[in-house]
Amino acid sequence: MATVFDVAQYVRDKTGPISTIKLQKLVFYCKAWSLVWDEDPLFPEEVQAWANGPVVPALYAVHKGKFFCPEKFEQADVSRLTDAQKETIDAVLEAYSHLSPQGLVSLTHSEKPWIEARGGIPDYEICNKSISDASIAEYYSSIKV
Repeated sequence: MATVFDVAQYVRDKTGPISTIKLQKLVFYCKAWSLVWDEDPLFPEEVQAWANGPVVPALYAVHKGKFFCPEKFEQADVSRLTDAQKETIDAVLEAYSHLSPQGLVSLTHSEKPWIEARGGIPDYEICNKSISDASIAEYYSSIKV
């Protein structure tokens, strides 16, 4: 199975230099749409409902304190991604990569999975509650694309 690092590397390879906050949101949307289109999570790592939107803590641990993500993720092996997974990621990038980091944060803040996982915790407060794959799949499968 692919990991979040494989997905992050593939995204970085496609976009070029990218802020860590934008990378986190694009990786989240890759997982979300893979749950809908492929009926399978793109990666197994947990997504949490942080103040700035969905974050994968395992990925955050690698880029913590940096504004831009590294050029190479040491743990990544994009060959673990199937052609179908790459198609999903490419479609997500086509749909979302034009948005700014703050635009992506705002978008995720308006969506049910992040809102429900936070359970009423104010936007600016720390939260490490998980956003379940089930809630992600349920919400995004209801969106018309």
